[in-house]
Amino acid sequence: MFESLDDRMKHDDQEVTTTRERLLKWVVVGVISVIVFGGLWMGVQMME
Repeated sequence: MFESLDDRMKHDDQEVTTTRERLLKWVVVGVISVIVFGGLWMGVQMME
């Protein structure tokens, strides 16, 4: 039925999460990334 562990994980992920939950997860990841990299950039700017 499943060719690999990756296929199985994708199948399990689809059963557990909805499209809205996956979208929300990626939005949160994006916001956190912007905050972290923005903080690093601000730190470098303050050192100059």
